Amino acid sequence: MRLTTIAAIVISCGITLGVPNEALGFPPYRSTDAETADPWTLEGRLGLVRVRRDQSENVYVSPLWRVNLGLPYRLELVTEGEWNATAERLGDAAVGTKWVPFFSTFSIGVEALALLPISSEGGAGTEVQLIATQRWEPILLHLNGGGFYDARPAKVEKGWRGSLLAEVTLGRWRPGLELFAKQVNGGAVEPLGGAGVIVKLGPIDLRTGVHVGLAEASADVTASFWIASKLPLR
Repeated sequence: MRLTTIAAIVISCGITLGVPNEALGFPPYRSTDAETADPWTLEGRLGLVRVRRDQSENVYVSPLWRVNLGLPYRLELVTEGEWNATAERLGDAAVGTKWVPFFSTFSIGVEALALLPISSEGGAGTEVQLIATQRWEPILLHLNGGGFYDARPAKVEKGWRGSLLAEVTLGRWRPGLELFAKQVNGGAVEPLGGAGVIVKLGPIDLRTGVHVGLAEASADVTASFWIASKLPLR
């Protein structure tokens, strides 16, 4: 199992050096938690596939990756990436930091990402959101909210996003329910509702989730499957 742990993280890191969609630091959810990796611990999350169906069209993304490095003082370096297998091109890339200055039963922090160029046309962007986590064992509540500016599409996109995720720990099982919404360029709000589960299997996690659109402007269905693990560097 140790080899499996190392392999998953090495694969994730290797792809990241080559190339990251909107912040997805806590797959299979769109929310992230107000918690950071332990100092000098590498967290690797490898997405085997994500399928998005919208208006009778399917888009396949594989692989996806999230590689985070914990630092002292509850700081974390964040990298995200994904390959759009349908279009055969890089789908997204981002690097940034997460900082959780207040950590207790209720934790609050901030995550800031630089959205990297993903084509020869260039363009970049940024995304910043406040994050909070409330712990009522075995229940966890995560609240996110913030804004983004993305100059990479042909038409610049700017707007806001917010989400609420509730999880419950049941032994090795950790199911969750999520409500997510975003608005781009003042258009219609795009709400999604989803369910996911994280299953601990020794040093690795299996993660899967499904989100469905709650309005006409939202994608119809999105589903993904992930493997995650950790590697202490010292």
